[in-house]
Amino acid sequence: MIRQFFGWQSTPFTKEIPTSQLYPSASFQECVARLNYMAKTRSFGLVTGEIGAGKSTAIRALRDGLDLTKYRFMYLCDSSLKPRDFYRELLHQFGITPQFLRSEAKRQFESAVWDFYEGQQKIAVVVIDEAHLLQGDMLQEIRFLTNFQIDSVSPLSLIMVGQPELRATLQMRLFKPITQRMNIRYHLGGLELDETRKYVEHQLQVAGARHPVFTTEAIDAVYAHTRGIAREVNNVCTACLLDAVVRKEKLIDAIHVARILTEYKEH
Repeated sequence: MIRQFFGWQSTPFTKEIPTSQLYPSASFQECVARLNYMAKTRSFGLVTGEIGAGKSTAIRALRDGLDLTKYRFMYLCDSSLKPRDFYRELLHQFGITPQFLRSEAKRQFESAVWDFYEGQQKIAVVVIDEAHLLQGDMLQEIRFLTNFQIDSVSPLSLIMVGQPELRATLQMRLFKPITQRMNIRYHLGGLELDETRKYVEHQLQVAGARHPVFTTEAIDAVYAHTRGIAREVNNVCTACLLDAVVRKEKLIDAIHVARILTEYKEH
């Protein structure tokens, strides 16, 4: 609907945008750079950010940028993850049938990781997303998993990703050994006002827009509501575009944004 009305090649503000065409904000580039560094140096690290700040997009950029002849990207995202399931899922991603007992599956995983690193000269990059939802037993298992790094070279990269409360959880005395072994930490925040303007313009240009669609005042109003959180910017801008389609208007001003935000409050 939006694409056809405006005559664009694609619809902006969606997840479909290729990672090669993402808007390169300073904070996003820094986040991806640190993720790549963790992968290449086989580090244990932490990335946090508000809901919708772009953590998952940064992970996608990491995955798409890895040389698959040198790395195996392994992704987990399950709030109810238990230690046995953790090893079973990773073994499945290695293409290995896991043993039933957790202790056996754990030994299988350790053996697979070392074989991958020493035998094939490849690095397993394990990303645990939504890590702020993990239960204590799973966090303790991650603590044990970092023992790979004690008195020896680490054969894998382990990256935890979650919302800001994950930092507070890891500061608890029980989990201090985890934070002590973290090589790198990064917090991904929202865009600044100027970056939000450039982000909106970039999304529209990638979609095929050749003329301004949002007025400066409209983007300022979007920023005031979203605080530069990318997902919120996407949601508000998409709602504004749909409103413009219904009204057959091709320029979105602050009045459009105010109308959309009023509807948000009512619902």
